[in-house]
Amino acid sequence: MAARTRGGNSAFHNFHNDYAHIADPNERRRLALAEIDKAPFGWYHVRAVVVAGVGFFTDAYDIFAIGLVTAMLGVVYWQDIPGSARGKIPTTSDTAIKTATSGGTVIGQVGFGILADIVGRKRMYGIELMIIIVATLAQSLSSASPSMSIVGLIIFWRVIMGVGIGGDYPLSSIITSEFATTKWRGAMMGAVFAMQGIGQFGAAIIALIVVAGFKESLLTAKTVGECGGVCGLAVDKMWRVIIGFGAVPGLIALYYRLTIPETPRYTFDVSRDVVKAGSDIKAYLSDKPEGLPDEITRVQTIRESSEALEVPQASWRDFIQHYSQWKHGKVLLGTAGSWFFLDVAFYGLSLNNTIFLQTIGFANGNTVYETFYNTAVGNLIIVLAGAIPGYWVTVATVDFIGRKPIQMMGFALLTVMFCIIGFGFHVIGEKGLLACYIIAQFFFNFGPNATTFIVPGECFPTRYRSSSHGISAGAGKIGSIIAQVVIGPLRQRGAPPGSSASPWLNHVMEIYALFMLCGCVTTLFIPETKRKTLEQLAGEAEGTPNDDFTFGHEKKPSDNISSNSFDFGKLA
Repeated sequence: MAARTRGGNSAFHNFHNDYAHIADPNERRRLALAEIDKAPFGWYHVRAVVVAGVGFFTDAYDIFAIGLVTAMLGVVYWQDIPGSARGKIPTTSDTAIKTATSGGTVIGQVGFGILADIVGRKRMYGIELMIIIVATLAQSLSSASPSMSIVGLIIFWRVIMGVGIGGDYPLSSIITSEFATTKWRGAMMGAVFAMQGIGQFGAAIIALIVVAGFKESLLTAKTVGECGGVCGLAVDKMWRVIIGFGAVPGLIALYYRLTIPETPRYTFDVSRDVVKAGSDIKAYLSDKPEGLPDEITRVQTIRESSEALEVPQASWRDFIQHYSQWKHGKVLLGTAGSWFFLDVAFYGLSLNNTIFLQTIGFANGNTVYETFYNTAVGNLIIVLAGAIPGYWVTVATVDFIGRKPIQMMGFALLTVMFCIIGFGFHVIGEKGLLACYIIAQFFFNFGPNATTFIVPGECFPTRYRSSSHGISAGAGKIGSIIAQVVIGPLRQRGAPPGSSASPWLNHVMEIYALFMLCGCVTTLFIPETKRKTLEQLAGEAEGTPNDDFTFGHEKKPSDNISSNSFDFGKLA
């Protein structure tokens, strides 16, 4: 039994003494984690969501702003091309710039995911944001030279930026999940991911502001091919402002990420530091930075209890052995496969909102100003009417309906919507297409786009949770690369050389419908994680009671005596 230590008062509680009387390290772990799982929702939860969410705002802003920016790059850097292609970025360059981010994101998701399981969440959190900030500012200051094209420069910096964005996926998900209360874990993780919609909105609103700010200059040219002189100078300033603004929220969130404490679950299961983890839990729930246990007792307890912990130690051998079992392997297959099929369509569309709007005639204009203005407004309509409501409906319902039903419903309805858009492309008209497109955006986000982020952060054991989330997310970004490189160019099949028309766009929508149908199949492999502790989902708490909440009502304390066997407030 660990010795009780002196010290502590009403201002600085001696957290170590709350567990010092318990000799079994597994029981101390169970009781300590139960405090996080059953804690009432408080400001410490809000702070965790905001710190992670601001990073996701930055990620989404940087990813989706490029869909608005590439048209501006065409105006600035392709004015010397003769004919109708003048002032328009070539399709190959457009695809390369958009794909570059996804390529870097795959590296970041898998790399940061693995590192966070090896060295800890705290040590990695904040590094990804530094990478994003540096790469974003570098893009906005890039310019072509005789030895280097603007496309090459932007691709280089967007790959670097993508590494940072990729690192944010597993880290933000896992940190939020491991600090969350079981009752509202889905809503907390969903709220973090919902900032992606706010980021998309931010990109569109900043674009609208800069277009309005340079209105007089943009009105001097009727077409992008005629946008030289003051018009070209204005557009060159516009794209730099739009890209550069993406660094601002990252700078605000950086300090808070660098000072966030290590998650107690990692300290228990990977560092195997029982005393420090228990102390950190009490400190977190008391709104303090971290626990400060007695170091001598802490080191002594690590030596005594490390081997006694029942949770297996992480190793490559254990990783392979764990996932070679079908009951675990199918879950990773389900999360990775679902994310892959989703991102083929989601990024295939979301990075090309402008192209879709132009194809249906919504983003055209009589002047360069009207063209850019209508494009920004069209993106705002899609985000406000479809994406943002979808995200927040998920936040409101995911802990009641469940993750798996929402994901299955989303994939099924998206299959139907893409069939309607594809097969009815020339029948339902411009307004009908726009309405269907907005409905699809809603069910992307009140559906698999949110749940594919939430579930991998819950259903894997702590020692491999970040790696597994990174692998799942990386599979999704591979899907987005395929959408851009393989499927995306199909939209121009049959178009005249040099034209930006998309005569095959309807068939691309039909292909997306097939991928959504495949997503329905992979969803069958994932578990329902609603109202279950992370240890239950990882198979580490078999036979223990669920949390204190069941669907639709709250249990009385007498319903689960074991959960209240110890009153921690009386042990100090």
